[in-house]
Amino acid sequence: MVSHKAKLAASALATTLAATSVSASEVNLYSARHYDSDQAIYNAFTEETGIKVNLIEGKSDALIQRIKREGVASPADILITVDAGNLWRADQEGIFQPVDSETLNSRLPDSLRHPEGHWFGFSQRLRVIYYDRSDFDPSQISQYEDLAKPEFKGEICIRSSSNIYNQSLLASLVEYHGTEGAQEWAQGVVDNMARDPQGGDTDQIRAVAAGECNLAVGNHYYYARLLNSDDVADREVAREVGIIFPNQDGRGVHANIGGAGVVATAPNKDNAVRFLEFLSSDTAQQIFAESNHEFPAVEGVLKNPVLDSWGNLNIDDINVSVLGTNNPEAVKIFDRVGWR
Repeated sequence: MVSHKAKLAASALATTLAATSVSASEVNLYSARHYDSDQAIYNAFTEETGIKVNLIEGKSDALIQRIKREGVASPADILITVDAGNLWRADQEGIFQPVDSETLNSRLPDSLRHPEGHWFGFSQRLRVIYYDRSDFDPSQISQYEDLAKPEFKGEICIRSSSNIYNQSLLASLVEYHGTEGAQEWAQGVVDNMARDPQGGDTDQIRAVAAGECNLAVGNHYYYARLLNSDDVADREVAREVGIIFPNQDGRGVHANIGGAGVVATAPNKDNAVRFLEFLSSDTAQQIFAESNHEFPAVEGVLKNPVLDSWGNLNIDDINVSVLGTNNPEAVKIFDRVGWR
């Protein structure tokens, strides 16, 4: 006869094995990205590996704070977000653990990887200059630095300084020109604004098309979405606006990333690393490009007709971790020059 104590032990073992089985076949993502393309990537990962993807979505800061509150009991295996500035903030909070993956190290360029493997960039997002095709000669501008020239007073639309994309752009200028040079640039842009900062990147493009300003700054994929929109009015906006890829004769156009890292307390670390490696696969890289118009992080991956039409671009290869390191200084500069 099996004793009551033995039955309890067997029951406990069965529960443990069941929990292990569930854990071994799943990965828990906390994601600040909200794109249909990402769901296609999750589905492809599950189809290839059999590992179920559990998803929680939210804003970057909210997800970071949630992971901190949950502590060692957090189910989060991976934090996914956009912009090196947000990844840096998460890392400063101790959210990530280092990952040493031969696949990631060989597939992704040095510039898109944290130096110690705390996070990795899987898609590139170029911050470009838009102009009014009917009222502006694009030969007047070839680099970001030109936006601060006094001849463009009252001609620029751009987002708020609280926007992480702008913070990272300025952080790159801190790296190249130092604090003083970056502040001179920021002051010049403030002096040249056509209106107070407002709206998102798409709003800046629409403002150019509407004649509110001749120049604007935004990420490239917002423009690509308008070009490919089912809405005739959106496509007309895109046709009225031209795009400039700055600094092609120098360091290259500023690029930021969509990236991810393994959470320090990840209960499914092996699955998490496997998921990150899948994000660097040709399958996932092509979904980033085809579905959301982001540039692949992996060289040689097919893009899409819009991205291909822009040719071989010179993209800044500064290590994007610098954008996070310089973020606090960039924020201070914005405050000093009154960039709201």
